[in-house]
Amino acid sequence: MAARPGPAGPGTAVADFGAVILAGGRATRLGGVDKPGLEVGGRTLLAAVVAAVQDAGAGRTVVVGPERPRMPVRFVREEPAGAGPFAALRRGLAELPPDGASRVAVLAADLPFLRAGHVRTLLEAARSRSGAVLVDADGCPQWLTGCWQTRSLRAAAAAYTGVSLRGLMRPLDPALVLIEPGPAEPPPWLDCDTGSDLRRARDWPVPRSAR
Repeated sequence: MAARPGPAGPGTAVADFGAVILAGGRATRLGGVDKPGLEVGGRTLLAAVVAAVQDAGAGRTVVVGPERPRMPVRFVREEPAGAGPFAALRRGLAELPPDGASRVAVLAADLPFLRAGHVRTLLEAARSRSGAVLVDADGCPQWLTGCWQTRSLRAAAAAYTGVSLRGLMRPLDPALVLIEPGPAEPPPWLDCDTGSDLRRARDWPVPRSAR
């Protein structure tokens, strides 16, 4: 059963983490558009995720995907480009200092309603486990909305011979965390994989409190 912690407050000591944001997918279910560059609530999907981790106190933020102007992150590409999310994650992890942050947030670039408080909650849940992954209202793990012990994830990735992130992450037995949205608030797990997902996100009133 998923844990249901309340969001960690702004003063909660959960810093000492880096972030890897996967932004190089082909967006086939959206007709191949530049998905991270799509806007919801006046900013791009990628900008929303970058703001969430940096407002939560992230150190180095690595975006695996095409470079974009005026973003305070390090851009890299998986090798070869388009090789899939596991290749992208491995490339992003390689950009984090080997003796750096003890935890790493691994996130998709299409989460318009992810906020710093959600990231802090996942970081706190990952303190005593190999990691923590957000679950949706049906209890399904969202493998690209999680925080991990950097050492555990690196070791697993180095030994992994598959290609799916679920196959990599599930055996690590992360904490499953349900963050229930407040009244009229959008769910933090809402991603924009399809046209209907994007319309739903754009139709949602932008909450006054972004964090």
